Amino acid sequence: MTLLDSMFRQLSGCDPVSVTPLTGSGSHRRYFRLSGDGFSVIGVEGTDERENRAFISLDRHFSARGIRVPEVLSVEGLCYLQEDLGEESLYDVAVAGGRFNRALLCKTLRALPRIQIEGARGLDWSVCYPQPSFDGRMVDFDLNYFKYDFLKLTGAEFDETLLQDDFDHLKTDLLSEPSDTFLYRDFNARNVMVRDGEPWFIDFQGGRRGPLQYDVASFVWQAKAAYPADLREELVGAYLDALKEYMPVDEQHFRERLRLFVLFRMLQVLGAYGFRGLWERKRHFIESIPFALKNIRELLPFPQYPYLTKVLAALDAPQEVQPTASGGVSPVRAGEPAGCAACEASALTVTVYSFSFRKGIPADDSGNGGGYVFDCRGTHNPGKYDAYKQLTGLDQAVIDFLEKDGEILRFLDQVYVLVDGHVQRFLERGFTHLQVSFGCTGGQHRSVYAAEHLAAHLKERFPVKVHLVHRERSIVKDL
Repeated sequence: MTLLDSMFRQLSGCDPVSVTPLTGSGSHRRYFRLSGDGFSVIGVEGTDERENRAFISLDRHFSARGIRVPEVLSVEGLCYLQEDLGEESLYDVAVAGGRFNRALLCKTLRALPRIQIEGARGLDWSVCYPQPSFDGRMVDFDLNYFKYDFLKLTGAEFDETLLQDDFDHLKTDLLSEPSDTFLYRDFNARNVMVRDGEPWFIDFQGGRRGPLQYDVASFVWQAKAAYPADLREELVGAYLDALKEYMPVDEQHFRERLRLFVLFRMLQVLGAYGFRGLWERKRHFIESIPFALKNIRELLPFPQYPYLTKVLAALDAPQEVQPTASGGVSPVRAGEPAGCAACEASALTVTVYSFSFRKGIPADDSGNGGGYVFDCRGTHNPGKYDAYKQLTGLDQAVIDFLEKDGEILRFLDQVYVLVDGHVQRFLERGFTHLQVSFGCTGGQHRSVYAAEHLAAHLKERFPVKVHLVHRERSIVKDL
């Protein structure tokens, strides 16, 4: 029995009948829906004590002020149980598929000033994670996030000195805004749940003291939401109307500063997409990059930041990033093989296996011996959960679980570095066979996923034949 199971039993008086993993956020925390005997809660396994403390403290503070947030029901160590708000996020019901529910989106923006202003009253800012306020260090961190985790990962060419000059100017402009209100930071349609037609706020553990415009920029210019211009204007108008109930508003000044915060937020978002997508290979983040770039292009130019404008105008969405032997990455366009002229007539076959360690490591029938055997058992196992026990690494539900968890992606990043170098050398020397095997407990989930992805990776990047064998599934494919 896990700690979450035990906490559920103490709270409800019964064992959970089902424990279903849920899609997590950009952090490494894990979310589960635990249900039994008509009772359902959301269980969270945290990885950082300060992050947990921030969420729990903020949640209790907001709840005491009548702000719609999930009640924290039980806390033990790095785990906690919170109220289950249901399965409908604002993104699901008001954004997905481009069928915008304008009334519900506007209702959400009208609710934002309350958590920003009422939520800031009496708040102990020291609990905020990782720091209590929006300041110069935060601006520097986020701008460097964009520079190092997006620009450099994509191979963009730029002059660091000139770029830093514009970064410093932008930072001065951003910090000139009042910041005595609560900055949610990750305020977007995926972090709002809908229950009984009302928006409820979740995932605000990164909040801190900060300017109002940041959250409006985060929500209205959420990259993948792709709100049309008229809806963005409607949402900003709904927010400003609600804000006037709390304070006098200079609309012209607010909108001028909002544009700067949209730019800043888009740079921070691209940094996150670069790290989570291009480096950790999480599909949702990669798919969001073109939307973020589109948002930025619509904002340009910024005459006060001429070099930054030039760099942004030249950006194009990367399609792939290939690990290098040094552990870094280099940009590769989809379909562009990483090989050499001498490899064109290669007869190299790479056999890729998935297998169960219980049934032994696959033999190398080529007679060459050698190759690689990788153990996937150190990564998170979807087979532990009832929802996935009858599925395999070929099923989309398992693929989504593994990719959102991220451990298998970081594991494969290292595999690619080793195997790519080996394949390149074998091509140059005219070898004809290499075998790579992935094992896990049952040869069903992690090993199947890893074998599939390495096979596709090699076929895309090298002029080789790939023989793919899922031994325990009795599946054989030639790519």
